[in-house]
Amino acid sequence: MTSLFRSTPPPHLRSRTKRRVTKVPPTQTRLLVLNKPYDVLTQFSDDLGRATLKDYVNVPDVYPAGRLDRDSEGLLLLTNDGRLQARITDPKHSMAKTYWVQVEGLASAQQLQQLCDGVTLKDGPTLRAQAHLIDTPELWDRTPPVRFRQNIPTSWLELTIHEGRNRQVRRMTAAVGLPTLRLIRTRIGAWSLDDLLPGQWREVDAPV
Repeated sequence: MTSLFRSTPPPHLRSRTKRRVTKVPPTQTRLLVLNKPYDVLTQFSDDLGRATLKDYVNVPDVYPAGRLDRDSEGLLLLTNDGRLQARITDPKHSMAKTYWVQVEGLASAQQLQQLCDGVTLKDGPTLRAQAHLIDTPELWDRTPPVRFRQNIPTSWLELTIHEGRNRQVRRMTAAVGLPTLRLIRTRIGAWSLDDLLPGQWREVDAPV
């Protein structure tokens, strides 16, 4: 006799019966501000032996809130709270991200206005941004140093965007004829790099 009850659902129904496990929020939310060095991956492990966050952050159960390319430097936020991580990275919150960008060539007023108005990339037009020239900032030396082309001047921009597309800043400056040579993120929302040197981090109060 075939039983009317089964200990497990039939195979074609198993995927429908799985429940999503909700991760319990941490008892204490932690938020770290790190100055990510150049040539460091925004992850804690790498099968190829490249430098990762593990080489600089010895804090359990924290993960990056967003990404910063291996060839970029500067501010990276890490937290142990998935909800805070989502608030920082979700595009619907439009959290401002500010960068100092060294570009090849002397940026003109027209090129800066193009960046402010938004440029069209392969994945669509960007949102309006804020862009202006700045004096050469006092920074740590980069290893390896930036490669310059002889007799071609460079300029520094401060660029603030409200999106987080892959390599967006580099693609934006290239689109207006200003290839990026060095890229440093200095601020995300209310959090800034301040006087942190590459590889240094500090813990800050997490928003309620």
